[in-house]
Amino acid sequence: MTDAAGEGASKKYILLPLCAGIVIYAVVLAEGNRLLLDPDIYWQIAVGQWIVDHRTVPWTDIYSFTMQGKPWMSSQWLALVFYGQAYAWFGWTGPAVVASLATALAYMIVARFLVRRLGVLWVLPILALSFLIARPHLYARPHVLVLPVMVAWVCALLSAVERRKAPSFLVAALMALWVNLHGSFIFGLLLIAPIAVDAALAADSSERWRLLRRWFLFGIVATAACCVTPYGWNAFRAAHAILDLGKALKLIREWAPLDFGVLGPIQVGIFLILAFIFFRGMKLPLMRNVLFAGLLYMAMAHFRNADVFALLAPLVVATPLAIQFGVHADKLIWTSPLRRNVVLSGAAMVFAGITIFACVAGRYHPGRWFAPEAAVEALKANHAKRIFNDYNFGGYMISKGLAPYIDGRAELYGEKFALEYNAALQLLKPGVFLDLLARHGIDTTLLSRNAPAARMLDHLDGWQKIFIDDRVVVHVRDADAVHSADPEIKPASN
Repeated sequence: MTDAAGEGASKKYILLPLCAGIVIYAVVLAEGNRLLLDPDIYWQIAVGQWIVDHRTVPWTDIYSFTMQGKPWMSSQWLALVFYGQAYAWFGWTGPAVVASLATALAYMIVARFLVRRLGVLWVLPILALSFLIARPHLYARPHVLVLPVMVAWVCALLSAVERRKAPSFLVAALMALWVNLHGSFIFGLLLIAPIAVDAALAADSSERWRLLRRWFLFGIVATAACCVTPYGWNAFRAAHAILDLGKALKLIREWAPLDFGVLGPIQVGIFLILAFIFFRGMKLPLMRNVLFAGLLYMAMAHFRNADVFALLAPLVVATPLAIQFGVHADKLIWTSPLRRNVVLSGAAMVFAGITIFACVAGRYHPGRWFAPEAAVEALKANHAKRIFNDYNFGGYMISKGLAPYIDGRAELYGEKFALEYNAALQLLKPGVFLDLLARHGIDTTLLSRNAPAARMLDHLDGWQKIFIDDRVVVHVRDADAVHSADPEIKPASN
C-alpha cells in the first residue's frame, strides 16, 4: 500500500466515526425535549441526588408510602448519579447532553468497528438504518448510558473471535462498569456463550477445546467483575427483580411487543433489513444466525430492545457480509500524530461548540403531561398524605417531596401489587378500587381526568373534586361531600 493510500485509509478510520458521532450528537440533542419525555426521569434524578448527598446507595424504599422501608436496590445507581449531577449543574440541559453524548459515543464505536471491515459505502447506510430503528427508544434514561459500554463489549468479543483467541481478561472491566450503570449487564454475560461457540466453530478442530476453556475462564472473570458494585452479588438479584413482574410486564409500554399494525421507524427498519436479506441472499455462519435472530426476536418481543438490535446486529453481521460480498476495507495505518491530533482536537471543539450552544439556549424541559404542577400544588395546599396517583405522576411527586402510591420502580411493587393497581385504576373490577381506597386509607387521588377510576369518584358521595384541568383531576375524601355527577343510565336498545 502506498503512503497516500495508507493516509486515505487512516482518514476514513478517524473521520467517519467522528463525523458519525458529531451528526448523531447534534441530531439527538436538537430534539432534546423528546429525550426528556419519560416520567421516570424525575425520580431517577431525585435518587441520583440522594446518592450523592448521602454517599451511599439505597437499600430500602424511602419515597412511596405503600412500600416505604421495603427492600429496594437500584441496579442503575451510577447512571442516576450522572443524571442527577448533570441536572444539578446544568438544569434539564444536563441530562439531555449526557444522553446525547452516550448515544454519539455508541455510534462512534459502531462506526469504527464497521469501517474496518466493510468500508465507507457500506457503513453509511447501515448507520442510517441503525439510527432509524434505535431512535424511538432513545431517552434520557440509564439504558442510554450503557449503550457505549454494551457496544464496546460486543466489539471486544467479536474481535477476539476474528483473532481466534479469547478476549483479554481486561475486557471484563467493561462488565464492572456495566453492572453499575444498568441491570441489563446479565444480557452481556449471556452473550459470552454463543460468541464463544462461534469462536470455537471458526477455529481449527485441534484448537477448539483449548479455546473454549479459555472462553470459559473469561466468562468466570466477567461474572466476578459483575460483583464489583456497592451491592456485591446482590446486583444479580436487583437485575432479576424486573423479570419477576410476570403478567405485570405487559402493563409497561416499553416491555410491550412491537406492534406491526403500525408502520413506525422500527417496523420500517426491520422490513428494509428483511428485504435486503431476501434480495441479496445474505448468508451467516450458524452462531451469527443465532445471534442475529435472537437480537431480532428481542426487538420484536419488547419495544425496549429496539436500540439493542439496532446497535449490535450490524456488529454481528459485519465480517460475514464482508466475506460474502467481497468487501475489502483498507489496512489501518495511522497518519502522523500531528495530523491525528489536529483532527481529534477539531472534533472535540465541534462537540464542545454544540454543547455550549445547547447550554446557552437552555430550552430543554420535560413534557408537561408527566408534571402536573398545579395539581401537586393543590395537593400540598390541602396537606394530602395518602395519595392514590396515576403511575405516570409518581416520579414527579417524588421530585416534589410527596409520597406516591406507585411510581416507575415497577420491580419494587411487584406483580400482584401492579396488577391490582391496574384493575383498580381501569375499574376492571369496581370493588377492587373501593377496597383499595379503604385498605390503604387513601385520602386523596391524583389521576388523569380520563381514568375510569377518576370518573367513578365523581359519582360517589364522600369525595370532593378540588382541582381539574385539561389533563388531571384531584379528589379528596370529605364525609360531607355529595357526588358531583349522576350515574349515566342509558336505555337498552331493542
